[in-house]
Amino acid sequence: MQANPAIDPKTLILPENASLFTRLRIATRILMVIKGNEGNPVYGQTINACLDYNVYASLIQRIQRSEDGRHLLSKRPSLEARDLDLAALERLPEGTLGHGFARYFRDNKISPFETTLELKNDLDYIAKRYRETHDLLHLVTGYGTDVIGEIELQAYALGNLGIRTAMLIVLYGTFQQIKDRQSGVVHSEYMKRIWAAYRRGRASPLFLDFWFEHHWESPVSKVSARLCAPNERMN
Repeated sequence: MQANPAIDPKTLILPENASLFTRLRIATRILMVIKGNEGNPVYGQTINACLDYNVYASLIQRIQRSEDGRHLLSKRPSLEARDLDLAALERLPEGTLGHGFARYFRDNKISPFETTLELKNDLDYIAKRYRETHDLLHLVTGYGTDVIGEIELQAYALGNLGIRTAMLIVLYGTFQQIKDRQSGVVHSEYMKRIWAAYRRGRASPLFLDFWFEHHWESPVSKVSARLCAPNERMN
């Protein structure tokens, strides 16, 4: 995706010892140009530096507490496009995680995450893992890929992981909803859905250390029950 011509690329560079205001400003500008180019390693690392390095460091400490988590950090499994065989996954029985994941990309006419980011440490890996699990989370949480569904998923990730980038996206998306008033959803209902997603994320087990790759043949419903607290909107 080409950068927004109204935004000077030089303004997307994080200076040393930047203030919180500068970090928020740069992160917001990156969100305006990164859609469709989420794998861009420069944008990805910059937005992480702006908001989430200490968050990821804290998450790594949590992941290291379990044997599975330590194994994941050691082996660094990947869900990038080049490491997935979508054709093989789609041949799995209907209702399984692998089949649903492959059909998700076909139905939405999109491709799996790709990046040229060089993984220099666990922090780089966890930041990458978070981004490449995004599409799987749509599947297991049930949140849609429309605008509001995307914001719900970000609210869920905020509750589960405390990712500040997710918080910024929720705030930015909510501002756009209020500004545009074109979503067809009553404002109070929208806020209930976002708050419910956040609470659900808070109540759910950490998903970032889960080996999705070991569960392609498991029913989506089983994986969802293991990873996700009940959805308040469905009760």
